[in-house]
Amino acid sequence: MAGRSVAGVTGDGDHAGGGTITTRGLGRALLARQHLLDRADAPALDVVRHLVALQSQNPSSAYLALHARVAGMTHDDLARPMLDRRATRLALLRDTVHLVTAQDALALWPLMAPTLRRHLTTNQSAAPTLRQVDLDDLRAASLDALADGPLTSRALGERLAATWPGLDPAALAQGARGLLPLVQVTPRGVWGRSLATTWTTAWAWLGVEPPAPPPRGAAAAPAPADGDDPARDAGLADLVRRYLAVYGPATVADVQQWSGLTRLGRVVDRLRPELVELRHVDPPSGRPRVLLDLPGAQRPPEDAPAPPRLLPDFENLLLGHDDRTRVVPADVRPALASRNGMPPGTVLVDGTVAGTWVLRRERLPRAPGAPRTRRERAVLTVTPLRRWTGADRAAVLAEAEAVARFAADDAAEHAVAVAEP
Repeated sequence: MAGRSVAGVTGDGDHAGGGTITTRGLGRALLARQHLLDRADAPALDVVRHLVALQSQNPSSAYLALHARVAGMTHDDLARPMLDRRATRLALLRDTVHLVTAQDALALWPLMAPTLRRHLTTNQSAAPTLRQVDLDDLRAASLDALADGPLTSRALGERLAATWPGLDPAALAQGARGLLPLVQVTPRGVWGRSLATTWTTAWAWLGVEPPAPPPRGAAAAPAPADGDDPARDAGLADLVRRYLAVYGPATVADVQQWSGLTRLGRVVDRLRPELVELRHVDPPSGRPRVLLDLPGAQRPPEDAPAPPRLLPDFENLLLGHDDRTRVVPADVRPALASRNGMPPGTVLVDGTVAGTWVLRRERLPRAPGAPRTRRERAVLTVTPLRRWTGADRAAVLAEAEAVARFAADDAAEHAVAVAEP
């Protein structure tokens, strides 16, 4: 039965099949749940937990992602939890480095482990080496190598190469990362500080007893079938719920794209009695499709104000769906392609990607008699990908000024500029 428009949904959105939603409504729901309509007045670590995981291949990305989402965000708001080990960085979703809470590092890695291990046999750089190694032996040798403390990637590879002489040490170290929950120890990842990439197990770093090793050959088997591992089934169900809370409404393909996991259809099917169905009426294909969501989840009106936000280079908001059109219009997607492995930062205007941004530093000339210290100007340049109104432009530049000061807090001067595409 048709009803009033509620939070971007028409009809009764709390009963299966009872509502419809537009692409624009999906975008507003996503932004609201991601704290991108209104910044959260909450500790940064609480927002990290809510978002499940923040991309962190580039250590600064998580800080910038939180700056866009947390009111009054400071660098210490994330640095402190990392230094006291309440948050950490390790390979999880899509086999890429993510920042997560300590609890989620321990809870999520077992869910990802079969996929991470499988990736080792398909990775172009490491697979030729790892096919020559028994992966159970490599796992055990990696644990032994790390027993005396954290090791850099190079040192770990050299330790392992002593057992497998003639094989590529870098590939062996990469294998260790796919077989164990290896976290990058601080101060790497702490704003303003640096350290060669140095690894230890999440168990050692977080002070918990490691689980018993799996029986030989068990880790190489496919992930357990539905119902064979109740603990894993419960963990996957919780992961889907948490995904929908932040990225929904969505499809099975969406959650698989975000997580890098496969065969989640059966998990979602078990959850259907507790979910609501919404019909997406204007998808890119032109064929309406059914999306799933949590009952009572945020679905604001599709005309809810969406202020400009600058998002970092690595950002799950842009990668969390199989169909990304709710925030990435098809006509701007080519402009977001990675160059030399580095995607640009993005600018949201009225809820969708409408520009890119980059921060560059310029060395300032030294005044006569001034100390011989390096002084820099940080220039944040935004490039529109579609026409902006005068009000949009002014709001983007104001946000860009704040981001420039946050991202280059050590620069002597800051400036923003607009480059025409």
